[in-house]
Amino acid sequence: MKKILLLSDTHSYIDNQILKFVKQADEVWHAGDIGSLEVTDTLKTIKPLRAVFGNIDDKDARSEFDLDLKFTIEEVSVWITHIGGYPNKYNQRIRKEISQNPPKIFISGHSHVLKVVYDKKLQLLHLNPGAAGKHGFHKLRTMLRFELDAGNIKNMEIIELGKRGI
Repeated sequence: MKKILLLSDTHSYIDNQILKFVKQADEVWHAGDIGSLEVTDTLKTIKPLRAVFGNIDDKDARSEFDLDLKFTIEEVSVWITHIGGYPNKYNQRIRKEISQNPPKIFISGHSHVLKVVYDKKLQLLHLNPGAAGKHGFHKLRTMLRFELDAGNIKNMEIIELGKRGI
């Protein structure tokens, strides 16, 4: 069993509130728009990190992280990308591949809108953790956490970090 913390759109922001949840996870996944690599460097000192770069990320983030990250963990196939869309409105770049070879979990960020949607057509769980940072139009900072265990996705929780503020 693995406890996963999923976040996105930190836009160079990390605080003790986020780090408290990082310490409780087995792995941290970041779905892009990292901002400063100080964010991912900090995360990596605490727990194993899997991350992709987003549209605001610079050449340093793009050289360290990929656009797409595909892997299997606890018998669950996962695809993480920053701009991926959502069921019935997947981004054109990934539409063909996701239809032909859907993962069990498809993760994207970018919208700053938290979504947990089951795609009945492709039989996959789409996750967008919203935005954990303070930059953007979202009103509430959010993340997701869940457990993966022998092919099962369990104990999904929305973590609300409070109002965005500036």
